Amino acid sequence: MKKRLTLSEEELVTGLKQRQKLAIEALYNMYSAALNGIILRIVHSEEDTSDVLQEVFLKIWNNASNYDPKKGRLFTWMANIARNQALDRLRSKSFRNENKNQELDNSVNTIDSLKSISLSPEHIGIKDLLISLKPEQKVIVDMIYFQGYKQNEVAEALNIPLGTVKTRLRLAIMELRKYFN
Repeated sequence: MKKRLTLSEEELVTGLKQRQKLAIEALYNMYSAALNGIILRIVHSEEDTSDVLQEVFLKIWNNASNYDPKKGRLFTWMANIARNQALDRLRSKSFRNENKNQELDNSVNTIDSLKSISLSPEHIGIKDLLISLKPEQKVIVDMIYFQGYKQNEVAEALNIPLGTVKTRLRLAIMELRKYFN
């Protein structure tokens, strides 16, 4: 079994700027899952997510010299790259055309299967309840409760004030409580 490689943020930055293969491997081991989650929430496709993730790490590798630790943490810089690449993918003409060409049969089958599902909390998982939340609340709940981010890390990653994160989280919890009362 291969040991997971981890380095400090300072070692990562130094290694990336010196274009050390070990640094990009450690960076991938440490952050690929989190960046994958950010991308997946935007593009909603595993296939596109893996393509965008590859583009993100290539961009990180090629632009490591542009990272300035005085402007923010390494993860925040990478999360912004991931978010921007994912948004670029959504805006791309080929992505929009792929989504237009999806078969109608799949959509009909999905709708039919959803009709047969009981919506009580005993029959579905808590993640399924997140569908009822606004997208901005859903992202925050997912990052904090399912990915283990702290509120201040979510604020940095999404580039929003900490107070906004706290408010959206509180409103999301209030909305979810309705299903349990």
